[in-house]
Amino acid sequence: MNIKQSKVGDRVIVSVNGRIDTNTAPSFLEYLNGVMPGLKELEIDLADVDYISSAGLRVILFAQKTMNGQGSSLFVSHVNSDIMETFELTGFTDILNII
Repeated sequence: MNIKQSKVGDRVIVSVNGRIDTNTAPSFLEYLNGVMPGLKELEIDLADVDYISSAGLRVILFAQKTMNGQGSSLFVSHVNSDIMETFELTGFTDILNII
């Protein structure tokens, strides 16, 4: 897994490449913990993610709760059909802002 960060206005975009699984989720969580404090908007770009496990889902859920808790917004973008199916099966489509 590789992570790149960019900024557009008040929005920080975190682009992930590879798999978000049991092995990579802890480093993804650590990265997000370093980015989220004080942000108004966070976008997690999944264009180059080909697999997400339950550990990865927990990280995204944690990010959503953290951003909500600080009165900020989280967006998840460029979700492929396989990951969208996982989001639908787990109910994440009801709690995430997917763009």
